[in-house]
Amino acid sequence: MAKKRKVSDEELSGPALIKETARRIRLARTHWDAHRNGACRMERERALKLYERLTKEEKDQIPQVLRVWLRYRSEKYFGDHRTPPGKKK
Repeated sequence: MAKKRKVSDEELSGPALIKETARRIRLARTHWDAHRNGACRMERERALKLYERLTKEEKDQIPQVLRVWLRYRSEKYFGDHRTPPGKKK
């Protein structure tokens, strides 16, 4: 049986891009709920990169709960105003 070819994020478009963006946000939320902040931060950054590539109409197809978590709630904890991980005094 042949291996499945993994499609890179740059090759995604249309419905596949929307689906992958929603999947990444859900995965980040799962890491958040499990208190795995490093993994959550990484998946959130990946999801944001995909989300920024979406058009206005495509963004509306992402469930509102996921959009709110990605843009607002998680910004409170992972925004630029926060101290980056690994920085000790």
